[in-house]
Amino acid sequence: MYENMTILALFVFVYSLVGGRLARSPISGAIIFTAFGLALGPLGFGFLKLNADTEQIRLLAELTLALVLFTDAANSNLGVLRTHASLPLRLLLIGLPLTLLLGFGVGVLVFDGLTLLELAILAVMLAPTDAALGKAVVTNKSVPAGIREGLNQESGLNDGICVPVLLLLLAVAVHPGAGGVSGMALELVASQIGIGMVVGLALTLFGAWLFRLCKRREWISDSWRQVAVPALAVACFALAQWFEGSGFIAAFSGGLLFGWLAKHQKHTLLLAAEGTGDTLALITWVVFGAVVIARAIDHITWEIVLYAVLSLTLIRMLPVFLVLPGLGLSANEKLFVGWFGPRGLASIVFGVIVLEAHLPGGTTLVATVVCTILLSIVAHGLSAGPLAAVLKRKS
Repeated sequence: MYENMTILALFVFVYSLVGGRLARSPISGAIIFTAFGLALGPLGFGFLKLNADTEQIRLLAELTLALVLFTDAANSNLGVLRTHASLPLRLLLIGLPLTLLLGFGVGVLVFDGLTLLELAILAVMLAPTDAALGKAVVTNKSVPAGIREGLNQESGLNDGICVPVLLLLLAVAVHPGAGGVSGMALELVASQIGIGMVVGLALTLFGAWLFRLCKRREWISDSWRQVAVPALAVACFALAQWFEGSGFIAAFSGGLLFGWLAKHQKHTLLLAAEGTGDTLALITWVVFGAVVIARAIDHITWEIVLYAVLSLTLIRMLPVFLVLPGLGLSANEKLFVGWFGPRGLASIVFGVIVLEAHLPGGTTLVATVVCTILLSIVAHGLSAGPLAAVLKRKS
């Protein structure tokens, strides 16, 4: 245990010293973290002996995603978003359903051993884009502000939208004889999205009011001030999950409200939450490289690799290209939006949920998700900076 703790702590320490410089290089943090896990895990030198079970991996990925969603939402430029709201709305309301349908159709052509229901589940698992992996794009000033905000809002909301769809499909798969599917679907969507949004907004509003009250009375010390925002982000996520809503929707909606309420000092208040999220992301990707890939690699076939490549290209890019006419975007900008749909933390969480359901094709589904995420880490990480620079030159 202490050997693992030492290795991870020293890696976090060293990376924290050079993270600013590495952020300006073509190699993303996720690539470095995952490669580190691969090199020191059982597929490499074997120094890292992590015995994380599915529940621990899921909790780590969920907490990381909750913090990233909260801070990214809080840092959103609402003025830009109001001007370019059509972009995320089209991506979520039209592009996302088209992506699900295309993902299902391609799965039917590629896989022979999966049922139609399992193929639908696979399409949902790989539909959400990742806020953490997309951070290099949504924070890059070379990318037009409207595109940055559109991609940020899309990645913040599409995982929460996909949760009830995934849970519905799993419920049908596990209990095929159950009736009332349409009623179950409406109930899941209403509860997951509705409860998540209400919890996120209500808890953030109360938390911001309490923070201001205690600040006026000078009850908050400088050290404890840094704890408040990460704790609020986690509380939004956990309370929504407790009430059987979407914690991801709660974290994102709470972050949007917090950024608006604290617009004049949000940069200072969010520093600790961003640092905590970055640290958890580092550990998550190390665990992904050392544990998750090691467990899935023997199950990866050529069909899985083919589907993973198509998921990152055709399945994502074609629907996006089809829904963006009339917004004044050039062909290069449409392709840019379509390409930057990285898969990551949300798909890891979905993979663990599906694995715990013990579906007949569960191993193939999870291996496909792992392969897609690994390709996404490399492809989107290496291309973020160069493609943003090309887009700036041609805009």
